[in-house]
Amino acid sequence: MSHTTVPVPPLTIYFDASCAICSAEMGALKARDTAGRLNLVDCSPADFTSGPVPREALMAAIHVVDAEGRVHVGVPAIRICRAAVGLSSGGVLLDLPLVAPLADRAYALLARNRYRIPRWLAARLAGRVAPSCNDGNCRI
Repeated sequence: MSHTTVPVPPLTIYFDASCAICSAEMGALKARDTAGRLNLVDCSPADFTSGPVPREALMAAIHVVDAEGRVHVGVPAIRICRAAVGLSSGGVLLDLPLVAPLADRAYALLARNRYRIPRWLAARLAGRVAPSCNDGNCRI
């Protein structure tokens, strides 16, 4: 995402609801979304086809589409989601020349290994209890 590009709400967030940490984080964001700026879309069903890019890409990293149709991926997507609900986006810190590439690498490592993270740890990392799932359907 360009530093001069300001994402325009509402934001459509494509995320993996079968991932404990992803669901916990989206639940935490949605709980703070009093202005209705976030539209959460679970792209985890095997037959999911309605995203801005192929499902495989959506499952590899969080994708956010703003009201103007711009697609944001990974760390920039997380930053704009957090900012949309009034949380610190970490923008200044994440923009530092040495930190930005590290944040991108850390996110990629976390995304690749997200299914190995236990639900209790995911809940701690997201700062709240991860949503429960019944019959493969997670509720946020």
